Amino acid sequence: MSFPKNFVWGVAAASYQIEGAVKADGRGDSVWDMLCRKPGAIWSEQSGAEACNHYRHYKQDVALMKSLGVNAYRLSIAWPRVIPDGTGKVNAKGLAFYDKLIDELLAAGIQPYVTLFHWDYPLALYHRGGWLNRDSADWFADYTKVVVDKFSDRVKHWMTLNEPVCFTDLGHHTGAHAPGDKLAWAEVLRAAHNVLRAHGQAVQVIRARAKAKPVVGWAPCGRTCIPATDKPADIKAARQAMFQLTERNLWLHSWWSDPIFFGHYPADGLKVFGADAPRVEPGDMRTIQQPLDFFGVNIYGGDTIRAGKNGQPEVVSPATGHGLTGMDWQVTPAALYWGPRFLQERYKRPIYITENGMSGMDWIALDGQVHDPQRIDFLHRYLLELKRAVTDGIDIRGYFQWSVMDNFEWAYGYKQRFGLVYIDYPTQRRIPKDSFHWYRRVIESNGASL
Repeated sequence: MSFPKNFVWGVAAASYQIEGAVKADGRGDSVWDMLCRKPGAIWSEQSGAEACNHYRHYKQDVALMKSLGVNAYRLSIAWPRVIPDGTGKVNAKGLAFYDKLIDELLAAGIQPYVTLFHWDYPLALYHRGGWLNRDSADWFADYTKVVVDKFSDRVKHWMTLNEPVCFTDLGHHTGAHAPGDKLAWAEVLRAAHNVLRAHGQAVQVIRARAKAKPVVGWAPCGRTCIPATDKPADIKAARQAMFQLTERNLWLHSWWSDPIFFGHYPADGLKVFGADAPRVEPGDMRTIQQPLDFFGVNIYGGDTIRAGKNGQPEVVSPATGHGLTGMDWQVTPAALYWGPRFLQERYKRPIYITENGMSGMDWIALDGQVHDPQRIDFLHRYLLELKRAVTDGIDIRGYFQWSVMDNFEWAYGYKQRFGLVYIDYPTQRRIPKDSFHWYRRVIESNGASL
């Protein structure tokens, strides 16, 4: 069996991770530029200052995507490249880069799926309180207007935010990601609420101003749970564990997506967070609860859950010596079946897998090629589970492999390689890996080769 004939096969990347050129053509600093200047914050004191230099190599990179055969590319736009101070004067040269990139993609037969925010928050706005400032939703809406007005004649598919739990929890609670803050829960939840308000206002802007009929979603991540067996009790326990808040934890989809789809925070979460829960002003939930056309989700793995003796969810510890990626993440292919299934059951929207892939120990072999059999096996296993989900009637519209090329992996610097294309950073040479050629055959057969 193959996937539906209109299935979207894509690849994904993010602005700060690949563009480089952080001082070029009037771009302003982001919070990631700030964190990269902090001693010890990034592996080997590396930064995204050059990264893959996609800013200057975009034509070559689009040509590689064309040879791969993808029909979609999920890119993000760097807010401080477009508006260096976050608000106010628009940087024409920054807009021009994305203008050329979008035209190059369309000329190659590749549809741009644009993410408005993939973590590179303008440093100037962080100095004004960032996401803790209630005005941040208005700042984001104004930025969205600029982008939509410029590109919506050619861009039809939009995502507001990428993985909000990461830039709120990891960015404001644990301090592992930019801006590197370690705040109390009351402030973290305040920032998260403003993030949701920003999402809602951005959706309103897209629908009001887009020149072509827009298709709008977002791209969160969160805990994915896999039942230990197909027994009803284990399936019920896994579903419960994926959405039920039993402790202070922002990594469950319900805290983020219930307000968007149901117009309220989950009751169990409000109970858990107590007095630290965010203050919801009149009209906030109406703003947040904007209609979405699809649910994008980033899934790399999941937890295996069984029903305990009392029927409550219980985590099943992985077997000794279980498979791990370069990030030390478990290899759990069934996450790409159960994650979309549970999310669609709860939120009733078509699903796009907006990220999936693995970091591997990749290097250039003696024959000059990059052989990555583990990535091929990983993708094969996960895509078989995605095919099973499609076969079982789950409405999955597309799959974006992360990532089209090796890139700056945030606090891990260049230690981790997620790409289908190997980047030799000292020379900026691009080498398609074995997985690149494998994925091309999958796309050519619309998944029938799996």
